[in-house]
Amino acid sequence: MAAALAFSCGGPKTAGPELLPAENFDTTVNNVPVKLYTLKNADVTMQVTNYGGRVVTLFTPDKNGAFADIVVGRKSIAEYLNPDGERFLGACVGPVANRISGASFTVDGVEYNVPANDNGVNTLHSGLVGFDNIAWEVAEATDERVVFHYLRPDGFEGYPGNLDVTMTYSLTADNEFRVDYSATTDKATPVNISHHSFFNLKGEGNGDVTGYEMTINASAYTPIDELSIPFGENDSVEGTPFDFRTPHVIGERIGQTDNVQIKNAKGYDHNWVLDRKTENEVESACTVWDKETGRFMEVLTDQPGIQFYSGNFFSGQGIGVSGKPMEFRCCLALETQHFPDSPNQPAFPSVILQPGEKYSHVCVYRFSVK
Repeated sequence: MAAALAFSCGGPKTAGPELLPAENFDTTVNNVPVKLYTLKNADVTMQVTNYGGRVVTLFTPDKNGAFADIVVGRKSIAEYLNPDGERFLGACVGPVANRISGASFTVDGVEYNVPANDNGVNTLHSGLVGFDNIAWEVAEATDERVVFHYLRPDGFEGYPGNLDVTMTYSLTADNEFRVDYSATTDKATPVNISHHSFFNLKGEGNGDVTGYEMTINASAYTPIDELSIPFGENDSVEGTPFDFRTPHVIGERIGQTDNVQIKNAKGYDHNWVLDRKTENEVESACTVWDKETGRFMEVLTDQPGIQFYSGNFFSGQGIGVSGKPMEFRCCLALETQHFPDSPNQPAFPSVILQPGEKYSHVCVYRFSVK
């Protein structure tokens, strides 16, 4: 494959992005003003709202310089407040991303119960009111970054500790969308925050993701049961549909329903255990390439895992910014994080944040063409 090229090295540019009107998002949620913010740097333009820290649109050019919105979003705040279909579009998910088995966990000998919003048994992305559906305070907003802040009170939805979270979205001169998280607590509590944009490199509403070529820098993944709860150990990707150490087209093996893991998730919806070279540095986790448009996305992080979800539960319910329905596998999510159900899995890296400690997490989505 040819090396990825920066957008600025490509051909002549066409007309720029068609942005959503900011007034579509003007409202108040729990006495906090909600707005739509537009960021621009290099060849990337992004619109975000402080309701859930959601990325609403994200425009990048293709190999011919034509811009398209490559995330799935909604046209107005009303559609996020009363969603038809997928709840987590473009949002920050936390304080504990992914699943918690039995909707409970124990910290320092105390059992905590949280909402069972997943199959009536488990907790998904923290419960009924997670970071995705609260209005974040905006501490700073410039043309290139927005700094969000939220203080989750002790006991809210069953989670211990006053958790003080700062989250920064920035666009860099290298055509990167970068997310920086930090958090502190006054009581031991699980913290595993992630970002949940859904990407379609052809442009939102323009077909499915099965033709994309993917790599994931991981020699192991986390098997799950039929309710997407891990068994507590990781397996080698060798000889399985989960081996993306060399480039594979997503659709090449996604239909292997004789594989129990593909069957359990109805495709890909698993954690990959990244082959990290360092303990805390930001490293490449995966790449996705759409040959048709030339758009190439690399995901980098300092976290131990990445959840790849291939849009298996989209069914045409819900309409995106383009006016087209959100069809089966219309997009994919790549969520850098710790492993699912970590509060209940002693063999996994701990996600318990102690008083006096600082949680930090970096996730970078880097865009180019090739």
